[in-house]
Amino acid sequence: MKLHTKIFIGMIFGIVAGLIVKNLGLSAETLSSIVRWVEPIGKIFMNLIFMMVIPLILSALILGIAEIGDVKKLGRMGIKLLIYTVIVSFIAVLIGITMVNVFNPGKHISDETRDYLVTEFGAEAANAATQAKAIEADERTAGDILAQIIPRNPFDEMANAFNSNHTGGGLLSVMFFALIFGVAMAAVGEEKTATLKSFLEGLYEVVIKVIGYAMALAPYGVAALLFNMVLNVGADFLVSLLWYVLIVLGALAIHQFVVYSIVLKYFANRNPVQFMKDMGEVTLTAFSTSSSNATLPTAIRVSIEKLKIPKPIAHFVLTIGSTGNQNGTALFEGITVLFLAQVFNVELTLGSQITVVLLCILAGVGTAGVPGGSLPVIVTILVSIGVPGEAIALIYGVDRILDMSRTTLNVNGDITAAAYIQHVEEKAGRMYHE
Repeated sequence: MKLHTKIFIGMIFGIVAGLIVKNLGLSAETLSSIVRWVEPIGKIFMNLIFMMVIPLILSALILGIAEIGDVKKLGRMGIKLLIYTVIVSFIAVLIGITMVNVFNPGKHISDETRDYLVTEFGAEAANAATQAKAIEADERTAGDILAQIIPRNPFDEMANAFNSNHTGGGLLSVMFFALIFGVAMAAVGEEKTATLKSFLEGLYEVVIKVIGYAMALAPYGVAALLFNMVLNVGADFLVSLLWYVLIVLGALAIHQFVVYSIVLKYFANRNPVQFMKDMGEVTLTAFSTSSSNATLPTAIRVSIEKLKIPKPIAHFVLTIGSTGNQNGTALFEGITVLFLAQVFNVELTLGSQITVVLLCILAGVGTAGVPGGSLPVIVTILVSIGVPGEAIALIYGVDRILDMSRTTLNVNGDITAAAYIQHVEEKAGRMYHE
């Protein structure tokens, strides 16, 4: 049985078991005792994920930026792809946060449920709203904020990344360190940084393997987390969760069929309907594997054979895009962060939401191209806005279908980007035959 099927079964089991036990008429003391026995299972699962957040950010983001930032190597296509990625990712996140603000999925829960969630997910959540208001009232200038983000001691920021009382930049500073390190690594050149790159690639693979171990426990962790939640609050939160799922799927569909169609028709000189039909094999592969990396060989083959994209462009854009052009992931992260902020009653100003947009675009570069790879990265953004990172557990149970869908958008976006680059290069008189 595949892992995603097991996670789904675990989710259903946790919900049903919680509802059954809740309606048995047991005393509050007995229910509390049951919760204490089940709770460690969910915590072990979550701690395994948290354990790998820092090494994942460092290895994936540094490697991603090093690839994209090497201007000498990437040349004209690299700069165009980078600009394209930023613009289209910005549109994706904007679609997502607009839908969250319109439909407010995180506000479809009772005060009782919200109070339970705030208590369940740690002391940090209890102070989240206060912290957010303090940030709003802070009269720091943009320069002050930037100075805080730039770490004096990146190792200190890593050690205190999940400490709610830490006054530094936290995870945001860690991301900034990785960004600068990646750019500098690219500038130094591949010859002198080959050993360092090999180390980071090895670290990245080890991190992904450990996350794989954690995901093997996901069916039990998800079952335990949802069992306790339902036992404490009933099915109230599930309605809000359904809204969340529908909004993510709706936003992904808008980006796929509206934004990409506009790009294909007006910026790539392609027929959107025929183009999407021709890459149907890639779409199915991406949806079934939930992995941009696993879909890469199929995407390259289909792009060259069916879509007639020149081999150099296909190899370059799709390889870089599998890590750096994550439109679907950026969109998903934006919606998830705002949804969980609403759940924990953390009010975000327009400025704070713009910050979320920028963080999602940057985080998309450092997202692992494997199933569930974006979830640890979301923790980074949550903590930076005063929402407990542990809150990510609330959407684990429904993430598989969303992961399949956003990976499909990511891969389709890579091929759309390749078609755009092809058109721009050919329009400039540069033809590629090999």
